[in-house]
Amino acid sequence: MINTSFLDKIAAVVIHEYSDKLAETTIVLPNKRTKVFLIEALKKETTKTILSPEIISIEDFVQDVASIRSVDSIELLFEFYEVYLSVTEKQHQQSFELFANWAKTLLQDFNEIDRYLLDPAHVLSYLKDIEDIKKWGIEVENKTKLLENYIDFWKLLPLYYESLYSHLLNKSIGYQGLIYREAVNNLNHFSNTIVNRNFIFAGFNALNAAEEKIVQHLLALDQAKIYWDVDQAFLNDPYHDAGLFVRRFKESWKHYKFHPFEWIVDDFSQSKNIKIIGTPKTIGQAKLAGSIIEELINENPTASLDKTAIVLGEENLLIPVLYSLPASVGALNITMGYSGKNNPSQILVAKFFKMHTNALSRTGGSYVFYYKDVLDILTHPLVEPYAKTNHIVRIIKENNYTFITLNKILELNQNPSQLFSLLFQKWENGSIAVLENISAILLLIKQNFDNDNEEEKIAKTFVYAVFKVINKLINYYSQHEHIDNIDTLHAIYKQIIDVAEVSFEGEPLRGLQIMGVLESRVLDFETVIITSMNEGKFPAGKSQNSFIPYDVKKELGLPTFKEKDAIYTYHFYHLLQRAKNIYLIYNTENDGLDAGERSRFITQLEVEKKSKHSLTFDIYNPVLPATAYQPMVIPKSEAVMERLKEIAAAGFSPSALTSYIRNPIEFYFQKILRIREVEEVEENIALNTLGTIIHETLRVLYEPFIGKFISESDLLSRFDLLDEEVLKQFKLVYKEGEIKKGRNLLAFEVAKRNVSNFLRMELESVRNGDAIQIIALEQTFQRNLIHPGLPFPVLIKGNVDRIELRNGRIRIIDYKTGKVEKTNVILKSWNGLTQELKNDKIIQVLAYAFMFEEQAGDTPIEVGIISFKNLKSGFLPFGFREERDLEITVSKAILSSYTEELVLLLSEIFDSSIPFEEKI
Repeated sequence: MINTSFLDKIAAVVIHEYSDKLAETTIVLPNKRTKVFLIEALKKETTKTILSPEIISIEDFVQDVASIRSVDSIELLFEFYEVYLSVTEKQHQQSFELFANWAKTLLQDFNEIDRYLLDPAHVLSYLKDIEDIKKWGIEVENKTKLLENYIDFWKLLPLYYESLYSHLLNKSIGYQGLIYREAVNNLNHFSNTIVNRNFIFAGFNALNAAEEKIVQHLLALDQAKIYWDVDQAFLNDPYHDAGLFVRRFKESWKHYKFHPFEWIVDDFSQSKNIKIIGTPKTIGQAKLAGSIIEELINENPTASLDKTAIVLGEENLLIPVLYSLPASVGALNITMGYSGKNNPSQILVAKFFKMHTNALSRTGGSYVFYYKDVLDILTHPLVEPYAKTNHIVRIIKENNYTFITLNKILELNQNPSQLFSLLFQKWENGSIAVLENISAILLLIKQNFDNDNEEEKIAKTFVYAVFKVINKLINYYSQHEHIDNIDTLHAIYKQIIDVAEVSFEGEPLRGLQIMGVLESRVLDFETVIITSMNEGKFPAGKSQNSFIPYDVKKELGLPTFKEKDAIYTYHFYHLLQRAKNIYLIYNTENDGLDAGERSRFITQLEVEKKSKHSLTFDIYNPVLPATAYQPMVIPKSEAVMERLKEIAAAGFSPSALTSYIRNPIEFYFQKILRIREVEEVEENIALNTLGTIIHETLRVLYEPFIGKFISESDLLSRFDLLDEEVLKQFKLVYKEGEIKKGRNLLAFEVAKRNVSNFLRMELESVRNGDAIQIIALEQTFQRNLIHPGLPFPVLIKGNVDRIELRNGRIRIIDYKTGKVEKTNVILKSWNGLTQELKNDKIIQVLAYAFMFEEQAGDTPIEVGIISFKNLKSGFLPFGFREERDLEITVSKAILSSYTEELVLLLSEIFDSSIPFEEKI
């Protein structure tokens, strides 16, 4: 059985010592969460029906003492900005965004000064003096404007503090420190009004100066009792950080000169089974936590997990841990919010801000959106099913709209839905109008959800969380109208959403408990699993977010990182204090994200090992599969064979054959299943688009000369048409794409240069006496391949770029915009021609020769490639070199050998016993 838990002991004291005055008793706890567990402990302790004592958290208690309402950090920032504007000269006033950068840090310092009841004038003038000393040696004439402003800033700090303090007091609102200071000031009045009340302070560790004063005041009046939960192992060790604060209080409080110190326990040195497990990465830790829970369930299927807790050192582990838990886990309680940052509705609002703020930042009168911003909104899962905009998405993609005006979008959607109209409303009426617009969008989205669908309930919760944040902002902005800037609004929204959380609903007293470190205060568990036991995570490490230097903090008694570490140490050891089985999981990776060396707490457990503690160390590595990826294998069904027959009748193109050689699965997807590539906006012209433009330009320029011999004057006349034709082809192929700037302008110039260089090469050939007659341009040819090795005739069909008669020989040319070398079209052996992808260009050009053979008659044929990236090499003819002689004329023997190889490839394609197998 677990040693009596702290809350059970408190419940016993309350029931036995305060049973006749429960209505006048208030129990003050470190946090709100513990209240539920204390009520449960009280229920167990009593056998009759009783009125529960009042149970509140320390923060609520201090607010009651001070009679001041607490405000959140963003509202405080707005209030401080009002004060700042009222005390700062107009010419020195900063925008809200610049102000917020330093104001947040300053507010934290004000908070600390107040919580520790220091004299603000003393502390803040101390900071000014330090800055003065730093700049001591600078002569007056050498002081720059920037330096003077810097020193003035430190001089103004006391004024900022005083003005903010009185401004907030007038409104009866305040930040935590101000409330604590006022509570101390109000103590005598408060204690006079509650003469008959009894207070029990339970489970505290680190108290700030204000809390100390309040507690000691009530103790001195005999109106309160305080019960600590500290183990003698930490209290009696002068160097142990887990007892740092309680040791100080025990020694310095007057109360303990005459009263006993309650309670010192001896639980930590009892027998404990501690397993320390390292595993790579964050996800590894989540998986490991899940498998530990599974083991616990398998060992004892009927046992409840009430006394088991998973404590997450990092909150972002929550979702991976939930996914890793076994299905048999049963009841579950999550005592931590899920970050509002990465849920679908927040992502939609973030993208919405991005789309409009980018449009506003673009110069020029028209309101212009970037296509990705628009598509991000229109294809978002909360918008796409309801906005009815699939046709707009298609038009944007097909026409390559890189930038699109608001007017154009509205023009493309003649019958807009209400949601669409709200999404594409111009942001021109200030921040409140923008926020109301977002609020209306979220309400519309909410109406689309089905109340009975579980998944949609979750989505609705997320929408509601963002809706609350937006309404909060509307409230702030309506009170502080002078902060009206969309960029500022965006920055504030990002800050609020970072801290906004969506709460989980659960049964707090049943089943496995999942919580953060702070939520574990005062609670005791039998089995504890703690993740992220790495330096920088647990403990959190140094963070110097303050204007007050370390040595000044030390001198004035403000908490430094040492005290913050001590708080973490106490939480850690308190979790272990009464636990029997402890699993400490850490990340073994020392570098990269979420990494760091093993926590010092693990080393401390090892070095200060108690005799009854069993410590085991393990490293868990995930099982790696022998093969990272299993290639896809698709057998040829009857339907596939039917489709192959259809293709054989309609025509195999040379590119279809080379796609099979490249990867049979690619052939299967494109030709058998007819899956087209997804249409996307081409922001930068793709190479194949550029190739199409060059091909089409050459076709148009040469079309007038089909069937004629080309003269020098013909070619010279083409140069005049070149620029206009390339531009025309760009418009036809690339549609609305931007070609006046950036990489596309370069591509446009490359296309012109390529065509111009080609024309020059032709001109030189004609001047050198070549007789060139154009026979065909961009024309489709076909020919049936009938062979005993094939089950049926196969049509070979393809588009030939250019066929010409040059000096009495037929030349079939294939244009390539990529780089092709002479060696790419030279063949040394027919054996295995269709087995290797490097032969794809040879297969392609010989297919053209095979298709044109009958029309050519007895005229000798040569086939080859003109590569625009290798124009200096001119025409690269196919050549067959068996030994020494290179044969560039495509003879009947060459075509016969080629068709034999082609038949081998086709018979493999048509063989139903050979599946389509992916090449990796």
